[in-house]
Amino acid sequence: MKLVLLGAAGSGKGTLAKNIVKDFGIPQLSTGDILREIAKSNSTLGKTIASFQQSGKLVPDEITFEVLKERLSKNDCKSGYILDGYPRTLNQAQLLAKVADIDAVISIELDFDEIVKRLVSRRNCPKCGEIDNTNYEGYNGLCRKCQTLLFQRDDDKPEAIKSRLEVYKQNITPLINFYGDKVFVVSSAGTPEETYKPVKTFLEGLKK
Repeated sequence: MKLVLLGAAGSGKGTLAKNIVKDFGIPQLSTGDILREIAKSNSTLGKTIASFQQSGKLVPDEITFEVLKERLSKNDCKSGYILDGYPRTLNQAQLLAKVADIDAVISIELDFDEIVKRLVSRRNCPKCGEIDNTNYEGYNGLCRKCQTLLFQRDDDKPEAIKSRLEVYKQNITPLINFYGDKVFVVSSAGTPEETYKPVKTFLEGLKK
């Protein structure tokens, strides 16, 4: 299965993707993670990507697409994959359509006020990548997995969140229209388990 996850930052895409990976055995591909990893390298491409990221600009669609196309050619993607955070725009979806026939798009919906509350309290581990939340019981500022001091990403601060959500609102309708009847909509207002249950049922039907 070749899947796309759509949803604003903080809507629960990452958690949903992990459940799909566990049950259906296909890799989760985050273009953000891939680009950040390449940016750490000393390659020409890595330096180019890093320059965009350090200046606060988006990496151009053409570069992101070439990086993703290379990743999709790997052996672990032959049976399918989950694209988490890509495409974000209609142009990216049109580029993706040149190399991939997407089977289904899962669109996660959540009230923007709830998204803001989630993101403002989100904290990340710089060592292992785990995500925690200051609202969780027992939160002490350290990663539950490796005990490294957690940090708040700049784009999880109120003004940055507002900007991200505005961009998302502008782009989501054209994407939904582009994918048409391939789109399965689910609310993430409940628990992660409640969000995943209808998605799992839908994907099991798709697999048959």
